[in-house]
Amino acid sequence: MDSLEERVSVFYYENSDEYDHNSSDYEFDDDAGDSDAKRQRILYWESQQALLQEILERSKLTGSKLRQEVHEITEKARSEQRDLCRCHKPNVDACNNCLRHGIVNSLCDKGFKASLCISKWSETKKIPGGTHEYIEVTGNTSTSRTKQLFYVVELEFRDQFEIAKASNEYRNLVRMLPKTYVGKADYLRAIVRIVCDAAKRSMKESRMHMGPWRKRSFMLMKWSASIERLASVESVSTSNRYNVQSSLSSERAHASSYRYFAAPTVVVK
Repeated sequence: MDSLEERVSVFYYENSDEYDHNSSDYEFDDDAGDSDAKRQRILYWESQQALLQEILERSKLTGSKLRQEVHEITEKARSEQRDLCRCHKPNVDACNNCLRHGIVNSLCDKGFKASLCISKWSETKKIPGGTHEYIEVTGNTSTSRTKQLFYVVELEFRDQFEIAKASNEYRNLVRMLPKTYVGKADYLRAIVRIVCDAAKRSMKESRMHMGPWRKRSFMLMKWSASIERLASVESVSTSNRYNVQSSLSSERAHASSYRYFAAPTVVVK
């Protein structure tokens, strides 16, 4: 069976710069046959849905124990959010920062090694600067106590991809996404590639400009610490070297900080 990245790469270029300039720069020829154009459009959206569905199913094969715990803790935390809020903002529902703090504490109490991660990146010519906060959980595999797995927990995952005036096909694609993402960074990276490409297609079809904050390069920066850690591990597997300092440095200048480390790492099944 082909690897996840190999299957995704059937549709997309590996180089992000080439992707942003070439891939998904769809041109619509008014002289082209309507039937052919409709057929190509249907094939595109069907392929996107099929590929996304496969990735989502694969992502559920690991981390089921953690996913269930996060779901139960999140539901309880949301119902008690008013009590969890420490910043006393007027709009309690918008205080997701306190909600994340509460969920991290609850995961730690259950023995998970959870941390609150803040990704920060500087403005470049292509994307604006920004910050994003999410949860990361470290666990061991059931077959090896020494091999660690890193799981991204994004509480507002589906909301990250919502677009006003999007096509029905894109809306259907976004509805496939979980409200809360709990999974490994490689699946997250693949999902972002698919949905961001679909967003660009949808905007192009509507003759609308796509803001830089909607592009794949910007979206991936939100979870950059976890994704770049994955890149460093992949680099180790090919070069047999592990240099954290060099692998986590980035030309796009970002920094990440972690808080709330818990006691022994539990097995994530």
